[in-house]
Amino acid sequence: MTAQPVEPHRPHPRTQDEIGAALPPSQRMAFYRDMGSADEHEIAGVLRRWRLRLELYSDPATARTHAEVQQGVAPGRALSAVLRERGRP
Repeated sequence: MTAQPVEPHRPHPRTQDEIGAALPPSQRMAFYRDMGSADEHEIAGVLRRWRLRLELYSDPATARTHAEVQQGVAPGRALSAVLRERGRP
């Protein structure tokens, strides 16, 4: 058994230009809107949030999990069912 990763390591985008280039076109404009409206105190948070989204988008399990949820075959239970069982609306 080996400890080699299944997929080669790719560094995650870290700068505004790298993140913008890595996003799908449907998300890119929202990223630039967020960047444009952020002040000096918010800018790092915007970059961090979008960098985390990129990691989520690039994970092959994300699409598989989404499809399982849509088909109703994902493991786990719906939050609404748990809340109903606990007597919360």
